[in-house]
Amino acid sequence: MHRYRFILTRPLQFLPVIFGVSIITFVLVRLIPGDPARVLLGARATPTAIANVRAQFGLDEPIWMQYFYFLQNLLRGEMGKSITYKIDVLPLIATRIEPTLALVFSAVLLSVLIAVPLAALAARNHGRPVDHLVRVVSTFGIGFPPFWVALMLILLLAVAFPVLPVSGYGSTLGDKLVHLILPSLTIALSLSTVLMRSLRAAMVEWLKSDVATAARARGMPESIVFWRHVLPNAVAPTINLLAVNIGWLIGGTVVVESVFALPGMGQLLVRAIFSRDYMVVQGVAMVFACATVLVNFLADIATVAADPRVKL
Repeated sequence: MHRYRFILTRPLQFLPVIFGVSIITFVLVRLIPGDPARVLLGARATPTAIANVRAQFGLDEPIWMQYFYFLQNLLRGEMGKSITYKIDVLPLIATRIEPTLALVFSAVLLSVLIAVPLAALAARNHGRPVDHLVRVVSTFGIGFPPFWVALMLILLLAVAFPVLPVSGYGSTLGDKLVHLILPSLTIALSLSTVLMRSLRAAMVEWLKSDVATAARARGMPESIVFWRHVLPNAVAPTINLLAVNIGWLIGGTVVVESVFALPGMGQLLVRAIFSRDYMVVQGVAMVFACATVLVNFLADIATVAADPRVKL
């Protein structure tokens, strides 16, 4: 019963977070230098034309009134109208969600496929050269920014050995998967190093635990001890770490989508910032914030599922 109550009440605890994000986003967007109306109309626009555009989009209202309208739209499930695209923000964002979701899911999947085997290899050879090599690789991997990794992958797999596309998203399912390889690998190479270090440390700790010792005393092979007792117990902290890094992951998608010209929400956000499209910036930021909150909620549930001893 307590677990069901947690699942029902936990989302309510995130409401103040969403409200705070809406205020911060609204204020920071208004701090971007430049007038959206002047950026839209160009340097030769007349004061009358600029005033008309500002009145059309409510930019001539007091700042507190603009936030009130923004909050009112959010409560009605709307996000205003884009100054640049001349359409509602929510449908505009909906057209960009698929590439971003595909990039995030594929990047997380690749990160897990890279981190788990290498962390297991390092933990089972604790203190040996293989362990030291994995630790060195993970340490260096943390220091490489995503845009640099993206450029190196482009030079290697698209210039030196032209086997993968470097831009666009494609139209068919197979084409989309091929176009996602380089962007998702860029994020995965950075994220997997963080997961690898956490998972390796947890595995090493559980290999020395009383649970593993008792299993060995019962005559279990070392491989069974590792996969049945060590890995399941070591996963819980890594799930929490992945949830904590979801903000970094979303930030990585913004950079990577711009580098690879992937038509997702990250690229839309960058273009909206340059064009001073307040409504789009606020809308994308709110979607990212809600996604982060949702991922953290799912991570809490997954942690409890992986380790029932965790207290809610």
